[in-house]
Amino acid sequence: MSKKDKIFYKNRWFWVGVVGIALVAYFITTLDTSGDNREFEAHEKIHAYTREIGSGTRSAFTEITGLVDENGDDNISPYATVQNTTNGSMQAVVGDVYGISYISLGSLNDTVKAIAIEGAEPTVEEIQAGNYLLIRNFSVVYGQELSDVAQDFWDYMFSAQAQELVADTGYVPVDADAPEYEPSDLSGNISIVGSTSVEPTISRFAEEYTKLNPNVTIDITSPGSGAGITSAIDGSSDIGMTSRDPDEGEMADLIESKAIAIDGIVAIVNNNNPIENLSLDQIQGIYLNYYETWDEVLGE
Repeated sequence: MSKKDKIFYKNRWFWVGVVGIALVAYFITTLDTSGDNREFEAHEKIHAYTREIGSGTRSAFTEITGLVDENGDDNISPYATVQNTTNGSMQAVVGDVYGISYISLGSLNDTVKAIAIEGAEPTVEEIQAGNYLLIRNFSVVYGQELSDVAQDFWDYMFSAQAQELVADTGYVPVDADAPEYEPSDLSGNISIVGSTSVEPTISRFAEEYTKLNPNVTIDITSPGSGAGITSAIDGSSDIGMTSRDPDEGEMADLIESKAIAIDGIVAIVNNNNPIENLSLDQIQGIYLNYYETWDEVLGE
């Protein structure tokens, strides 16, 4: 071996490169970034995933599908595994070929498979036609008098510009004749708290609003619908976001609750699951743990 070759092999960057290539090869061969790609076998157990108690998505889902007891209380089986966010629900199904969960229509992407309900696909068109049954309002609320800048943002949320953003993000606008918004040239801070499902839409609103009003700062956090309503009532936030309707007691403490969009709740399964459609009775059976295996649902 020549002196030049010896120097080459002693160069520390050479070995850094060798180690780096080895690590990349290791992760490529050991990590599965596409989720659970096992072949679906219908005799296997159903793995139901649900949102946490207090989630607006869960409240709307249980109410619409009849997953409540005689007192109207949540009746989802304790065997369902709780996920605390929309993203967590999706990732659970991506990673579990036998999983089923539910999410907001606007959060749906091709990492999971959307299921038709009573023969109707979860689409904006089917919602507008009145065919898709799992729908709920995305709403904003406030329980203390709004500052001038918070009131201005409130007005923006019901403008033509904002309703166009609703349609662009895959939801159904609530007002086809909304008025145009004119920039206010106000300054100040706005605090918004609430639903993880509503947050992406409000964030889009905030992004476009602050382009028109650059001296306004909007802080958005999403611990859930219940927290959004509570914070609006006690004044710890200016505006609350909720994906469920406030109950009678909450409404008594709020000044206003108003829908910004109509959302569909989508039942989702792993892309390798062959199921295409579920009835409301079948959803009840899954989440009440009447069905144990997928072949009971598929009729095999």
